Amino acid sequence: MSTQHTAARPAPDQVLTDIADYVLGGDPGGALAYQTAHYCLLDTLGCGLEALEYPACTKLLGPIVPGTWVPHGARVPGTQFQLDPVQAAFNIGAMIRWLDFNDTWLAAEWGHPSDNLGGILATADWLSRQALANGRAPLTMRDVLTAMIRAHEIQGVIALENSFNRVGLDHVVLVKVASTAVVGRLLGLTREEIINAVSLAWVDGQSLRTYRHAPNAGSRKSWAAGDATSRAVRLALIARSGEMGYPTVLSAKTWGFYDALFRGQPLKFTRAYGSYVMENVLFKISYPAEFHAQTAVEAAMQVHRQLNELGVTHEAVERITVRTHEACVRIIDKHGPLANPADRDHCIQYMMAVPLIFGRLTAADYEDSVAADPRIDALRERIHCVEDPQFTRDYLDPDKRSIANALSVRLKDGRELPEVRVEYPIGHKRRRAEGIPLLIEKFHRNLARRFPDKQQRAIAELALDPTRLERTAVNEFLDLFVI
Repeated sequence: MSTQHTAARPAPDQVLTDIADYVLGGDPGGALAYQTAHYCLLDTLGCGLEALEYPACTKLLGPIVPGTWVPHGARVPGTQFQLDPVQAAFNIGAMIRWLDFNDTWLAAEWGHPSDNLGGILATADWLSRQALANGRAPLTMRDVLTAMIRAHEIQGVIALENSFNRVGLDHVVLVKVASTAVVGRLLGLTREEIINAVSLAWVDGQSLRTYRHAPNAGSRKSWAAGDATSRAVRLALIARSGEMGYPTVLSAKTWGFYDALFRGQPLKFTRAYGSYVMENVLFKISYPAEFHAQTAVEAAMQVHRQLNELGVTHEAVERITVRTHEACVRIIDKHGPLANPADRDHCIQYMMAVPLIFGRLTAADYEDSVAADPRIDALRERIHCVEDPQFTRDYLDPDKRSIANALSVRLKDGRELPEVRVEYPIGHKRRRAEGIPLLIEKFHRNLARRFPDKQQRAIAELALDPTRLERTAVNEFLDLFVI
């Protein structure tokens, strides 16, 4: 018995057409979206500059073939590299994500929408230099901010109701999809070409999430976004050449994404694309910690001060109970040996033990030299997480988006400290007024890591003036970051 299959080319999946129509529309948001995108740009570039202090990151940077320099290529901030846009996107994306210190979006799927800046900035800079070489006008930083808003929105809206981590896939699939779409717009692709390009992004097998979890947690999680956003640039360029797409890449029976990789479930959507994600994105301002632990670290710093006021140290602690949300328990609740920095910055017990002992948490505190202190592991074993169902509900509530953690401390002498509860981290929209001055301080601090005083001032004067920045050509802005 045979079954006949039609070879007729179907209409594209609506997920593809909705993305294409969104990126080809007018300005995606108002003043708040562009203001937040401006802060996001500053913070994301600063995170990349800090990562250049770590050899584990810098060893991955530069051209694929050593010594290659691309005429009219894209600059890599904080370096002398000028590369093709695909490799530049990898470089910038890896720098941005290396220290887990850039912005975050938490929903059914979590991720870091500013990871898309790797592809956006590399493509915009390359196109600008190509345009100038051919007597045309370059793109401006307004174009970059617009692309950032769109990329944040595509990644974040898909993430609202669709959990890729629950089927073992990494969230960088959404970086690839979002970057492909917005880079396609920058490249001048038609609607059909953008649909083709986005379909190519979904066709890829997608990264397994195993590099983020025990027993395989490792440094690929720090360059996975660079890989995804650079892959997006490559796919958009392939689509620009006229390469065909795959219209039912998601919905095709057996062979499509839903059946092959998503347990037969279609993607779900609760809102149309606009500027909601950029306006509500979470900034990591104070601590380079996985975001589900941000409030736990903030609470641990408060407990550290309480212990000092009592005239005792962490050695007096018998047990710490952490009331938290389900995602925190599932991702970063870890006991036992931690193999490397990537393992440590995804362990809530480690991220709390360091501030409880030292009164700080910096990127350097994940390195082997600090982790070798036996007091850290000893204290980790006294920290225990329990899910609070209300915290989980508030985490998923679109009107709250809280990331609550509450610490109860029992001392060895029987005393119990008042519970310390932090519901919203300092980078949350509800704490913007408190957080933005600190974000700007962080930007200045990161500039100082890489540039002499005169260059720092030149970058800051332009970067902190949003009106002037938006009018600046992309290539002119990135030229300021050459060291």
